[in-house]
Amino acid sequence: MSDGPQFQQVSPVRLYQRIVEQIEQAIMRGDLKPGGRLPSERELVVQFGASRPTVREALRVLESNGLVRSRPGDPNGPEILPFSSARLTKEMTRLVQFDNMSMAELISFRMILDGSASLLAARLRSEEELSSMERTLAVMSDAIESGYEEFSKADVAFHEVVAVASRNSLIEVCNQVVRGAVLSLISDKVAHARNRTALMRESLHHHQEVLEAIRARDGLAAARISRRTLYDYYASYVPEDERGPLLALVDDEGA
Repeated sequence: MSDGPQFQQVSPVRLYQRIVEQIEQAIMRGDLKPGGRLPSERELVVQFGASRPTVREALRVLESNGLVRSRPGDPNGPEILPFSSARLTKEMTRLVQFDNMSMAELISFRMILDGSASLLAARLRSEEELSSMERTLAVMSDAIESGYEEFSKADVAFHEVVAVASRNSLIEVCNQVVRGAVLSLISDKVAHARNRTALMRESLHHHQEVLEAIRARDGLAAARISRRTLYDYYASYVPEDERGPLLALVDDEGA
């Protein structure tokens, strides 16, 4: 056997995948724009030189991926859909759920996202957004006696407002996905922890510190406190020998 590089056997590519690729590339180049239409199914059969079942399978895949929409009885071709953050959320959620990411990876990524969102929010937030953050903390305070579920909802609302104030839609989407993944793994443990009331009070205090830094437009302080808050709240759920990345983010005072 040759000592050169070893290659794996190739698998055949189905024709409908080639059609999907061409249409996706046309959308990415801007040749096909949101609100525009693909040619009719009959015309696509002619242009691609493929069978009708093959074209239909390609359109089914494109529609499943949220790129086009077909309406029953519509004489026009499928409509090109605008970019949707919901589609990105769906794909990222799949990645988190099926790629066996560790708790340490999820929490460290959330620390990065939250820190960045808080830094940007401190510098870009509006007075209306600041008021929204204040209202969510008031709800969090009232919810401590009501139970973890209401407290958690208000907590999520606070982070959503901060993410919106960052003026970065990718931070919004990524934060939503990663936050949801982390909560799905530990929310039950927190909700039934004996010291859950103390945990909620401590969490509220940290959120108030973040709010004050955002109010003062001190982005570096807001980012640092956000990362420390998440570390203090979640580190105990990560094995001690895997906490290195989390500690690095806490210790990086200038980030």
